[in-house]
Amino acid sequence: MRRASSTVLCHLGRHTRTSTSLLSKNFITHFSSLTTTITSTANEYYHNQPSPTHLKACNKSNALVFSKIKTKQFQACLSQNFNTLVEQQPPQVSSRQRKIKERSQLEEDFESANSTEDMLKAFKDMEASFDERDLGLACLKLGLKLDQEGEDPEKTLSFANRALKVLDRENKVSLPLAMTLQLLGSACHSLNRFNDSLGYLNRANRILGRLEEEGSCSIDDIRPVIHAVQLELANTKMAMGRREEALGNLRRCLEIKEMTLEKDSKELGNAYRDLAEAYVAALNFKEALPFCLKALETHNAQLGHNSVEVAYDRRILGHIYTGLEEHEKALEQNHLSQRVLKNWGLSSDLLRAQIDAANMQIALGKYDESINTLKGVVQQTDKESEDRAVVFLSMAKALCNQEKYADSKKCLEIACGILNKKEMTSATEVAEAYMEISMLYETMNEFETAISLLKRTLAILEKLPQEQHHEGSVCARIGWLLLLTGKVQLAIPYLESAAERLKDSFGSKHFGVGYVYNNLGAAYLELDRPQSAAQAFAVAKEIMDVSLGPHHNDSIEACQNLSKAYGAMGSYTLAIEFQQRVIDAWEGHGLTAEDELKEAHRLLEQLKKKARGILSKEPAIQALPLPHTSKSASSRSSQPAVSVQ
Repeated sequence: MRRASSTVLCHLGRHTRTSTSLLSKNFITHFSSLTTTITSTANEYYHNQPSPTHLKACNKSNALVFSKIKTKQFQACLSQNFNTLVEQQPPQVSSRQRKIKERSQLEEDFESANSTEDMLKAFKDMEASFDERDLGLACLKLGLKLDQEGEDPEKTLSFANRALKVLDRENKVSLPLAMTLQLLGSACHSLNRFNDSLGYLNRANRILGRLEEEGSCSIDDIRPVIHAVQLELANTKMAMGRREEALGNLRRCLEIKEMTLEKDSKELGNAYRDLAEAYVAALNFKEALPFCLKALETHNAQLGHNSVEVAYDRRILGHIYTGLEEHEKALEQNHLSQRVLKNWGLSSDLLRAQIDAANMQIALGKYDESINTLKGVVQQTDKESEDRAVVFLSMAKALCNQEKYADSKKCLEIACGILNKKEMTSATEVAEAYMEISMLYETMNEFETAISLLKRTLAILEKLPQEQHHEGSVCARIGWLLLLTGKVQLAIPYLESAAERLKDSFGSKHFGVGYVYNNLGAAYLELDRPQSAAQAFAVAKEIMDVSLGPHHNDSIEACQNLSKAYGAMGSYTLAIEFQQRVIDAWEGHGLTAEDELKEAHRLLEQLKKKARGILSKEPAIQALPLPHTSKSASSRSSQPAVSVQ
């Protein structure tokens, strides 16, 4: 995700790799009065000093930077100050007039500088003639320029701190102060100092709220800064793994764009698509769908159905339908997207879309079609490219589904051979591929190989703070596999870590967190800790009831496990109560759950006998794996449950 500092309105790039765009020039014109606002603010700080640098929104880059002082405005301002001095001072004070003129020329040189090098040189000249308190806005402008280039966050931070010392005086709130705090937040984010970044940004957000409430600044002046702060808050929270909170900030960014952009503008369409991609990254496909459809509608109206933007919308829509397990719809959108990408000659995007199509064919059980598609695609890839590795990974998936395990393993070996060389340069992509490869080995009952690959993945992700959500998923998978292979004691720390990381990333009610707590319960019970097990199962049931619904198969299984845990504790009244809920839930499934219903009745009778002291042996607890793809809440458990004796 990109920094928001020095941009007025920009998109959230998908955490995985999307382009971003900025506000149109038409919108930027709404902020032309920012210069006046900053000028009046500057006068509060500098009293009767010559006017320092001014701020406005920059048309060329849509960046929140200082504008050049227009020549006539500058001359009028200088003339006014000069005439005042003539009235107040005797004619002989010509040296003071020369000093004012020199200072004005230094300001003009700084304002007219275009490159960073020219700005730094002009600023150095200013330092010799201006007091530090006169340089606050110049430091802010230079810091924003450096942050926009993104090459030296330490230097950016230095200028931002100097600006803060000048602007943050006497507890007076101002727009330049909020901008400075946003710049500090962006610089700290670039240095991976996320807690510091969050502190600065939250304060900037509070100041902007006060300015908006007091009406001391025009809302048109405040909006670009609000957007920049909200976007940087989203970036920082994403990096800290607080993805649910970040989505709230992104929604606020979109609201600002909806208020300021034309209804059918390309930029607004891009904003809808970017938010959809953010929801996809958080595995929230249901929320992503309406935003992606809105993006498609907007781009189609503005640019036509053969535009590149519409093709990109359709590709994302295909991913969303895949996540919702509506694979026919996904494939239809993919084919429409491919047609446009081919017409525009976008070979790289087309190749990825073809790989997506092959995966959709696999999901539909069309394995031979998928393999044929991939054989055509592999010819278009370089031998050592990541695309080639992804092609062989998809081919291995198709072969694995056909139970051609030897051929599948050969494809995985080729993919791993390529990916091993890319760990340093494409860490996130390699980690994601390793996760998929480990799942295939898991399907082929190669559990040790799967665990080894997941641990390797975890080592990569631990160096990438913004990938905490993946780190949590990998920990959950390792924990489940260790539990599956009887290494219960080793599984617990991975599962406990997974629960905390996934809660931070996706929220406490996400279905993935429910699976982890269910497995924790199974592990605790295996180690003869029934009270801890009951607590974990209770959390799992509550989460699954909310995220999947109380009648989902895995929600019912969590309730079943809770009944067994209470039985192990000797709390038969509670055990029988929850077992009866299991029976009621399975009865709602009709004939499709006939076997499950019989088993639930059998367990209920066992509990009743135990309550009378007839039986002593406890039933087994079911441990549930995290779903392989985590793509849908409609059918989460892609593997049979594992009995922990």
